[in-house]
Amino acid sequence: MNHSPNDLIMLFNDLFQEAFRTILVRGDKEPEYLPAGGTSELAQIVFAHGYYASALHEISHWCVAGEHRRTLHDYGYWYCPDGRTPAQQRAFEQVEVKPQAIEWLFSVAAGSNFHISVDNLSGGGASDECRFRSRVLDQAENYLTTGLPRRAQSFFDTLKSFYGTDDNFSTAWRDDVRRVVPLYSAKEHYEAN
Repeated sequence: MNHSPNDLIMLFNDLFQEAFRTILVRGDKEPEYLPAGGTSELAQIVFAHGYYASALHEISHWCVAGEHRRTLHDYGYWYCPDGRTPAQQRAFEQVEVKPQAIEWLFSVAAGSNFHISVDNLSGGGASDECRFRSRVLDQAENYLTTGLPRRAQSFFDTLKSFYGTDDNFSTAWRDDVRRVVPLYSAKEHYEAN
């Protein structure tokens, strides 16, 4: 299946440009959220280096950001680059659970590969990668049961329709859970639920 970031730009902008005055933009550098500066300007979700997965990730952050946060540069969050201390990494992981759960659901809806990201290669990795993976899985499963946030649900449904994955989503989801979460974690997760 072809996964062009241009498709995501088209789908996102068709859905949200008018209603939320926000567009998805291919960037050359690091990702960034730029709020609208005035009544005639549009907010921009800039994804990194034209990467498809980066676009899905940045859309996911936008989908969980509340109205006030969408008025702030990068939603008002701090960002500490690769090389975080254990305390900084725990804070990073806390903020990343919901966006990564949404990104994972978006990826399966689009038929693309998702990878959990602890984004801390030179800082020692995740504070507890197995736990982080389980928390992302738990959040994604919760969204599937109770529903995604409104904007995320709209984009999720649009992806399934565009990529033709609606009929086989449940099977694709279970297959991806086995791929992304180590088998022993998946087994523990499903026995607990």
